[in-house]
Amino acid sequence: MNESNRRTKRIAQLIRDHVARYLVSEVGDKRLSQVVVSDVRISDDLSIAWISVRLLLSPGTDAERTKCVKQLQLLAGRLRKSLAPTLSLRRVPELRFAFDDGVDAQHRVEEILREIDTEHTQKK
Repeated sequence: MNESNRRTKRIAQLIRDHVARYLVSEVGDKRLSQVVVSDVRISDDLSIAWISVRLLLSPGTDAERTKCVKQLQLLAGRLRKSLAPTLSLRRVPELRFAFDDGVDAQHRVEEILREIDTEHTQKK
C-alpha cells in the first residue's frame, strides 16, 4: 500500500470517527443520534468525502431515509468546521451523505433464500 492510500484511509477513518461522535454528542436531534456511519470514501484529491450511513434500530422507510440524509446534509457545514482541527488539512473535504442500503439488501437476499429453501422443502 503506498503512502497516498494509507493517508486517504487514515483521513477516512478520522472523518468516520468524528462524524459518529458528533452525531451522538453534539446534535440535539434524537433521530440523528440513531445514525450509524457505515463507510467513508474520499476522492483522490481529498476534496470530497462520501459518507454512507444507516439507521441503528430499523431499516426505516424510504421517506425516513430521505429525511435522514437531508438532515445530515444540512449539518454538513457545521461538521466540516468541527473537522478542521482534527484533520489538519489545508482544506476540509466536502461532505456528501448517502444512505447505505447494503445491510438491508443483504437481509432481503437472505430472506428470499430462506423462502426458496422453505418452498423446496415443502415440495419434497
